[in-house]
Formats: sequence, C-alpha cells, structure tokens
Amino acid sequence: MKSLQIVLPARADPESPILDLDLHLPLLCFRPEKVLQILTCILTEQRIVFFSSDWALLTLVTECFMAYLYPLQWQHPFVPILSDQMLDFVMAPTSFLMGCHLDHFEEVSKEADGLVLINIDHGSITYSKSTDDNVDIPDVPLLAAQTFIQRVQSLQLHHELHAAHLLSSTDLKEGRAHRRSWQQKLNCQIQQTTLQLLVSIFRDVKNHLNYEHRVFNSEEFLKTRAPGDHQFYKQVLDTYMFHSFLKARLNRRMDAFAQMDLDTQSEEDRINGMLLSPRRPTVEKRASRKSSHLHVTHRRMVVSMPNLQDIAMPELAPRNSSLRLTDTAGCRGSSAVLNVTPKSPYTFKIPEIHFPLESKCVQAYHAHFVSMLSEAMCFLAPDNSLLLARYLYLRGLVYLMQGQLLNALLDFQNLYKTDIRIFPTDLVKRTVESMSAPEWEGAEQAPELMRLISEILDKPHEASKLDDHVKKFKLPKKHMQLGDFMKRVQESGIVKDASIIHRLFEALTVGQEKQIDPETFKDFYNCWKETEAEAQEVSLPWLVMEHLDKNECVCKLSSSVKTNLGVGKIAMTQKRLFLLTEGRPGYLEISTFRNIEEVRRTTTTFLLRRIPTLKIRVASKKEVFEANLKTECDLWHLMVKEMWAGKKLADDHKDPHYVQQALTNVLLMDAVVGTLQSPGAIYAASKLSYFDKMSNEMPMTLPETTLETLKHKINPSAGEAFPQAVDVLLYTPGHLDPAEKVEDAHPKLWCALSEGKVTVFNASSWTIHQHSFKVGTAKVNCMVMADQNQVWVGSEDSVIYIINVHSMSCNKQLTAHCSSVTDLIVQDGQEAPSNVYSCSMDGMVLVWNVSTLQVTSRFQLPRGGLTSIRLHGGRLWCCTGNSIMVMKMNGSLHQELKIEENFKDTSTSFLAFQLLPEEEQLWAACAGRSEVYIWSLKDLAQPPQRVPLEDCSEINCMIRVKKQVGWRARHPQHPRQVSLALAASPCSREPAARPRALLPSPLRVPLLTGTCRVGANGPTGHHVLVSWCGPSTPQRIPPNWMASNDRT
Repeated sequence: MKSLQIVLPARADPESPILDLDLHLPLLCFRPEKVLQILTCILTEQRIVFFSSDWALLTLVTECFMAYLYPLQWQHPFVPILSDQMLDFVMAPTSFLMGCHLDHFEEVSKEADGLVLINIDHGSITYSKSTDDNVDIPDVPLLAAQTFIQRVQSLQLHHELHAAHLLSSTDLKEGRAHRRSWQQKLNCQIQQTTLQLLVSIFRDVKNHLNYEHRVFNSEEFLKTRAPGDHQFYKQVLDTYMFHSFLKARLNRRMDAFAQMDLDTQSEEDRINGMLLSPRRPTVEKRASRKSSHLHVTHRRMVVSMPNLQDIAMPELAPRNSSLRLTDTAGCRGSSAVLNVTPKSPYTFKIPEIHFPLESKCVQAYHAHFVSMLSEAMCFLAPDNSLLLARYLYLRGLVYLMQGQLLNALLDFQNLYKTDIRIFPTDLVKRTVESMSAPEWEGAEQAPELMRLISEILDKPHEASKLDDHVKKFKLPKKHMQLGDFMKRVQESGIVKDASIIHRLFEALTVGQEKQIDPETFKDFYNCWKETEAEAQEVSLPWLVMEHLDKNECVCKLSSSVKTNLGVGKIAMTQKRLFLLTEGRPGYLEISTFRNIEEVRRTTTTFLLRRIPTLKIRVASKKEVFEANLKTECDLWHLMVKEMWAGKKLADDHKDPHYVQQALTNVLLMDAVVGTLQSPGAIYAASKLSYFDKMSNEMPMTLPETTLETLKHKINPSAGEAFPQAVDVLLYTPGHLDPAEKVEDAHPKLWCALSEGKVTVFNASSWTIHQHSFKVGTAKVNCMVMADQNQVWVGSEDSVIYIINVHSMSCNKQLTAHCSSVTDLIVQDGQEAPSNVYSCSMDGMVLVWNVSTLQVTSRFQLPRGGLTSIRLHGGRLWCCTGNSIMVMKMNGSLHQELKIEENFKDTSTSFLAFQLLPEEEQLWAACAGRSEVYIWSLKDLAQPPQRVPLEDCSEINCMIRVKKQVGWRARHPQHPRQVSLALAASPCSREPAARPRALLPSPLRVPLLTGTCRVGANGPTGHHVLVSWCGPSTPQRIPPNWMASNDRT
C-alpha cells in the first residue's frame, strides 16, 4: 500500500470537515449570482437535482456546496450520484439533494414536479415542468449578495494565470507542491468568503435568543430585517438546517461562525451588548439608512406580533428573481476578499504495509507504529500542544488495537488535559467497561486516571440530558403568577432583570388579584411593540442629528404641544430632552439630564381652563422650560424625574448602567399607561419609578473621598436575570505584537462570576470583549495569566481550566488536584520555561511546566487548609489558616509563623498575607481582627509588630500595589459598608494606616468574601481594580487617593 497522508483540521474549529477538494470548481462552473441562487435553494431546503455528463463532477460540486455552508449542515437525504435504477428517488416528497447523469435531464424534468434542476455543464438553473410559473426561490439579502459577488470576482481561480509570472520548473514534485500550496490558499479564501456571507446573513440572530429559556423570537428577528428580505428569512427560518444552527447558538458553541462573528464585531455592537434597555436606532444608524426610503416607509407595517392573525403583511415590490442581472457596481468599494494564508498542514507518514495480514505481522506493525508516534512526540516543540493532542489521540487508538487498554487510557488522560475538544468520551467509556481485573489494579496506581474514569462513569447520560430543544415565543393563554410572568417577559426579550420584572408585575396588578390574565399581557406586549415601532419611525433631519451624539437614540416622542420655546414635539434620548419644532423641523435643546435642577407638575390657566403643565428648571438657564402636555403631563413628569435621578446616580457612582436601567423603567412606564388606560394608570406606572424613589427615600450618597477617587464602574452581570457576585478579578495587559489581532492588543479585565462563569472586558474602553463563558460549574477561586496565550483558572471543583486568550475558549483541563484549587502563581525564568505553582485546600502544592502542562514537582504540606501561596527568596510561603509555613523548594519545612506563640491567642486564623521584598516585610491579617501583623523578613523569629486600624472592625482581604498594601474591611459604625485603604510600611512618612475610601454595599446583599487580584504590571493609567458584592460590579480607583507623598 502507498503511504497515507493525514491532514489535521484547523486549530480554530476542530469540528470543521477535513477537505481534500478543489473548492473553486463550482465558481468555474457557475457565475457568482448563480452560486448564490444555488446556496439559497439549499438554505431553503428545496428538492434539488444536479446534472452533469461527468460522473466525478457531480460528487465534487455537490460536496463543495456542502462545504460552503459550514457550520450549517444539510439535514436531508444527500445522494450525489443516482444510477439508472434509482431515478425514481427524485419522486420523493421530502427535501433532498441528488445528482444524475445529464442524459436523464429531460426524463426527470418531465416525470417529477417541484424540482430545482441544476445543469453543471451549462451553468444553468431551471425548474421541472409544472413549477415554472410558481417557483418562489427568494434572493439572498442584497448587501450580503453584493459583497459576496465582489469578493468572488477578486479571487484568482486559475492556477496557470497565477503561476504565469513565476519561473517555470522542470521538477514535477516542485510543481505539484506549488499547485497544492496554491489550492490550499485558495480553499482558505473561499471558505472565508462563504463564511463571511453566512455571518452577514445570520449575525443578528444572537440578539433575539434567550439562552436561559432556549427561545428564539423569530417575529422580532424578522422585524429587524429589510422588507425586501422577509421572503428569504421566512423560508430559511422554518428549515431543519436553521433549527440545527439555532441549537448550536443556544449551546454557545464556539465554531467557525461564532469565532468570525466575534472577530468582526464592531465597537458599537460590543457597546450595545452591554445595554439593558430596549434597543432603539442610534443617530449613527439613522444616518446610515437615511437613503433607504423603503425601509422607513414599511417599518411600522412590518411589526409582527405572535398569535395575532389579524395583522396582514403588506405586499412588497418583487425583487429581481435572478441575481445574474444584479448590478454589482455599487459594491466595488467594499473590501476585497481577505488575503488569508493557511498554515502548512502537519503530516505524519504512516508505516507502509508490505506484509501478509497475519497476527504476528499486524502486532509488529502496531508496535512499529507506536514507536514512530512516540519518536515524533519527543521531537515536538514544548508549546506545540495542538499537534501533541493529535499524536496522543492516534497513539491511544493504536494501543487499543494492540489490546493495551491501560496505555490507551493513559494517552487519553493526557489528551483530556491537552485538548478536551477531541476527547473521545464514548470510546473511553467503552474501554473502561471492558477492562480486566489486572488492568483495573494498574489503573488504581494512577490517581489522576482514576479521577477521570470516575468522572466518565458517574455521568453516563450527561449528553442525553442536554436540553437541545428550541422554542418560539408565544403569547400566554392562561393566567400567570409572578414566576410564569417573569419567564414570559424574559422570553419575549423585553427585559431580563428579575427585579425590574417584579416591579412591572406589581404595576400591572395594582388594585387587583396578583396574577396577569392573557388579555392584559397581550395588550402590554402590543403596546410595547407599537411604541418600539414608533421610535423606529422617527425621522430626524440632518440638522437635528448634528446636535446629537452618534450613540444617542430617540426613545420617546410626545404629541405636538405648546411650550415657551414654541410648538413642537418633546423628544427624549438617554442623555437629554430637546424640542423637535414643527413647520420647518428644527432642534431646540431643553436640557441634558445632568443639568436639570427641578422638575415639577403644575397647571396653567387658559380661557377658564386649567391645563396640566410640566416645568423644568435648568442649571445653565434663567428661564424655566414650560410645556402644556395636557393628558401626557403626569406620565412625562414621572419619566423625566426617573431619568434625572438615574443620571445623577450614574454620575455619582460612575456607572452608566444606571442610565440604561432608568431608560428601561421609563419605557415600561409608557407601556403600562398605554396598557391600562385607566385613572389609576399613572399610579401603577409609578411602581416602576425606582431611582426617583430611591433618591427621595434612601439616597445612595457616597463619602467625599470616594467621589473624588472613583473613576468607573462596570456591571459584569448585565444581561443576567439576577445579579451575581464577582468572585475573582484578573487584569491582563495588552500586547503590541503586529502578528496578533487588534482585539488582542487591548488590556483585558477578567471577571469570574458564580457557577464558573467568566466575563471579559476590554480594559481600555470598558466594553464587553467576550460575554460569559463557562469553566465548569463550581465557584472560581483564582486566576492567573500563565503566558501571553493562556489564562489559568483554579476552581472549587479541583480542576484547573486553561483559557486560550485569542479564541476565548477553554479546551484544556488539569485534574491533578484532589480538592479545591485555592491559588495560582507564576514563576518566570529567563532561561527555563515558565512554571506555575498551584495549591489546593488539602495542602497539596504542584509545579507545572506551562509549555508541556506536566507536573515537574509536587509536595504535601503537613496540614491542610492551604488558602494562598507566594514565592520569595527561593522559598514558598504558604498560608494554611492557623499558620504561615515557609517551605523549601524540595518540600521540606523551613519555618512556621504563628500568632499563638507570640500573643497567646487561641482561635486565631490567618486570612491573607502579603510580602514586601523591598521593605523586607511580611504583612498578615487574621479573621475577625482589626489589626495587621508585620514580620521582618530579616528575623522571622522576632514577634510581629501589631498595627491597629482605625474605623475598622474586621479585615476581609489584602492586595499589594507596588510598595504598598491595601485591604478591604468592615466599618464598625456602618456594617454594610466596606472601607478600602492603602498604607505604606511603618517606616515611611505615612503616619497611620486608615481607610481612604468608603464604598456602599447595598442592602439585602452580603459582603463579598472572595479574592481580589491585580495584574503584576498594574492596570492602564495606574488604576487599582476592586470588586465587591452588591450590584456585583468591579471598581477602578486611582492610587492618588493616598495622603502620603509616595504615589503608586
């Protein structure tokens, strides 16, 4: 047998098909417009038959079209070649894709109807006999189609033309290698082009998914599409192919589609992903679609509501049925196809078979095969984990063929921690179940392998338990209590926050039984969608848009009213109020919410009538703004006060989230008033006036020192139904390597939330870089950046998860610990590879080689309770609760520090410690104590210095910022507030250690007891990152809050 070449799949998506096709063949047979038509037929799951006089071409072309649509997958019968005896298959009533010889074209077209007939030889698309007049194949969305055509036209599809400028070679092998290289590069470009087409078509699907309840709001998604594209999306959304695609999105699968969507996401999309309020078109989007008159004209008419059969869709002008006639001149300015150079595939030459297939020969062959794989693994670079995982997989399979089950399992165990994406769970389970008694005895000698076996056997039905269904949103048909109402509102996509929904429930049930009937919910839903459509319809002249920020959106517009500035409509954005004057449309600013001083409702006498009037006093203007809002006055009074209070709170707390939440409250007020339409509607809407009531009843004021130092506040729980505590923070600096993506050059803030969720922020713009992804299901205890490509996460479930910072995926796990991982630290070596030290609660310390992910050293402390470790002076300093143990690198005890020996205290437990090498000091804090203990590293035998802290009853944690130590503590007079402080060493000019900032911990929520961690290089702009439980938001505080002259 000839040698076999194995091509490994791409690193970004191991589930992508392994292709050995010339993907440009369909582009040679069909014009780009026809290619789009064929892709549309496949996406809409038509009954398709390909014809060609070349049997081989049938398989090649049909397989290419399947590859074009990856990660979408054809779900119906696929028969590339039908023999003469199988022609009756084309009579099947279901969707299918088949191939026939061109000789049968006439026969098939006459005998079967409803078929799409594609002639590869002629590059044409026709339809079978009885459907020529009834064919309803929609067009691909126009912008995506034009971009695809332009990119295809920029491809170099002919190797001869590509090689014409190169020197000719007489070496046949060199010519073949050059051809292969050109084909691989072209295939990569075509895959990128088709993937960009799919991303352009389906990018916005994720905005209409509810991951918790697995709901796709198809009606709302259609509402956001251009009217001319509705026919395409309606047909595609009902297909099995799209349903499978939705399952992958709801499962948050990080495939090629998701990765490209993340890589090409605009900054505006990242900002919108953080907004909790309903989305309205921003000024920038309005400007971009200003020329699309059709979009504005039909916007209101295409508002579709579930279960409402009385709303008919308008008849839209038919688009060109053939994209062959599409004018592509308009897309000339769009970017050409990406110049992607694929990485050279790794090849492994399998031993040739030149012997009789006898038992001894086969066993010798397997032994030789294993030897070759082992040798290849020895010569791998230490950081080449991608190829190592494939070798481990292959060697494990060969071991199974040899019957060496234990060796196979050991390879699969190493594969599990190297690349979990290709771990063969079912194969390993079957192997374990077939092990003999001696093999079980051997497995029991490897604790890490036994843990893996236990995990697999304990969860035999995990895959089958995966909730894989997709629901469509439907209006309720029965009365709802609070729980059902909350679920329905979240499924509808109106709002997710549970506390807001609870207030909405109270508003809709004022003065009646605490349940919502179906008619009330239907009215509320319709009113919400109508006001949303009205906001979409608002047409702002260029003169008005010039006065607004590009990210502002008009969220509410009054009826035409008389004001002291003239007649017009009052418009509300998330930043300001302005008057849209009538007649010649113009812009008159009323006020920004920041500058409002007073809002009150009064009446004005006019012809013996008293007209309700809204008065707004502005800080920068002497004249008070007055508007005769009549019946709208009470509602606008509520809305303006809520936005004013939300803006004030956002400015005080440096948290834009408050403005977005206030805006959501305002829009819900409007919908409630429109739903109830009763005298008590305003009172009901006032139940949603959260920030205004807060400012009047229990103002969330901050101390002056905190107001001066607080710079920014972000909410990692945005978009979640309930707020979640921030357990760990990690700051990673950006990199300026030009070979990396632009997104990777930004510094990042990693926030570990409850149940293993991790959210990543861009630390330069404070926008979401990556929405939450999971690292197990247990609490995260620690995080560290092992190198520029990896972030290690220690979890309560005893596993260390490794995250790739480029793909934002977790594909590696280290399972050597037997109890919860409590701390991770990095040791950098100039010559040797970097090492990571990990410790667990049972007192185990492991030293890992970052490149090979192998344990290079381990030792067990004399006692458990190990919570944190530090490296200093060639010693490992371990905090074990009741003592701090100084360990030698060989695992032997060097010295032990205890409070009991010096102060005779009986229940003292160390909470945290910090080393200051420059000052030669060790600072430690004990649970339940209000003082800091300081040892001199020169003589640890001496008793520590005890430093009492003013205005402090208990220390929660400590951090180090360069030469200073910071702590977080409870305030004795304000037990629900947290004091934060930095202090220099006692020998500095800092007279005493005392709190520098007082931060509120909102009522109902306990203080955080997790860990705060700051990157070694410090955040950009010399800011300290701090987090606590409450709104569960990390804070960014500059170090110039200190009174000392030693600035950080």
